[in-house]
Amino acid sequence: MSSAKNDPVKIETDRSWEAGRSKNVTFVVTEDCQLRCRYCYMVGKNKAGRLKFDVARRAIDYLLGARDLVTEPSVVWDFIGGEPFLEVELIDRICDYFKLRAYELDHPWFDRYRFSFSTNGLLYNDARVQRYIAKNSSHLSVQITVDGTRAKHDLQRVYPDGRGSYDDVARNIPRWLEQFPKSSTKVTVSSDDIPRIKESVLHLWGLGIKEVNINVVFEDVWKPGDDERFEAQLVALADETIDRRLYETRSCSFFSKTIGLPYADNNNWCGAGRMLAVDHRGNFYPCVRFLGFSLQKRPALTVGNCFDGLDRNRLRPFLTLDMVTQSPEECVDCDVAAGCAWCQGANYDFAETRTIFQRSVAICRMHKARVRANNYFWNKLGRKLGRDLRAEPQGGEGAGPC
Repeated sequence: MSSAKNDPVKIETDRSWEAGRSKNVTFVVTEDCQLRCRYCYMVGKNKAGRLKFDVARRAIDYLLGARDLVTEPSVVWDFIGGEPFLEVELIDRICDYFKLRAYELDHPWFDRYRFSFSTNGLLYNDARVQRYIAKNSSHLSVQITVDGTRAKHDLQRVYPDGRGSYDDVARNIPRWLEQFPKSSTKVTVSSDDIPRIKESVLHLWGLGIKEVNINVVFEDVWKPGDDERFEAQLVALADETIDRRLYETRSCSFFSKTIGLPYADNNNWCGAGRMLAVDHRGNFYPCVRFLGFSLQKRPALTVGNCFDGLDRNRLRPFLTLDMVTQSPEECVDCDVAAGCAWCQGANYDFAETRTIFQRSVAICRMHKARVRANNYFWNKLGRKLGRDLRAEPQGGEGAGPC
């Protein structure tokens, strides 16, 4: 990423805290949510799947004690649902217990931890949520999901009766940005959203959200011509970003110097297996996408539980995953393969057999369209600045949570 004083190029997303070094542990505190987002992969939302404190305590005790298996020097405790802030008082107890036990055990994680949330934002101004934030602010990351303009957001992020949720979320954005000015939002694109991409990214930047992480869904929802429409939206966004010099202060994950090249390594894109998810029964999963309420076609796939520990045999296949072992030949040999993402849970769910070694190629055309628009962006910006921007050093895109 350029650091030129007079022409900073901010457009690429910053790397996260302790990227690549921390253990990511997700507590699924509830399988309930106020919304029924139409593109959500969590297809089995319910009120019964609520985490109990005693189960969370057992999971923490096991992970703090399993230093031979859990060797990372830091930890991100990720709280998810459903909607995690529905259970903020439970979460507060869990966090207090972790801090106390890590101190008592003189564990390396005692002063190297984050509590992380991805929330729909509806409860952000609730007094209980604000007390929790004030109590843990120095070790806290909160991401509110707002999908863009009211039209785009309300197309997908709806209440059970079909009403849109934009206004209820947007009123909480100013306080969130005041408390977490460097935070980002996560935007999801499916087929129906494509015509609203450019205006939505510009809208989010206009709200003061400087970092927009945006991606297409991994499921096979794409229609003929979607890739051309997608490319056109990204080219139009590139023009606005460059012409208005928004690249100096804003970032959008659609544009990156590292995508659109042949594979330079054989790494697995997804971090499944290196991170863990914990459900209300105390089961461990490779990530949240392997829980039963996240799957459409396959049964849940566990790798142990907090009572008996991690099962090394169940975990081993995930630790051996790489690009070649799961990709078809056309992906391995693709000239623009770098940056083409996949989700291990979606691969498992939609594979022809019950395997994690068959990569879904549903987003192939969408990735290639992104590459063409990405090349347009960097070539146009490079001509404007008189520099070969893609030859300059940059942070890489790498494996991580979906």
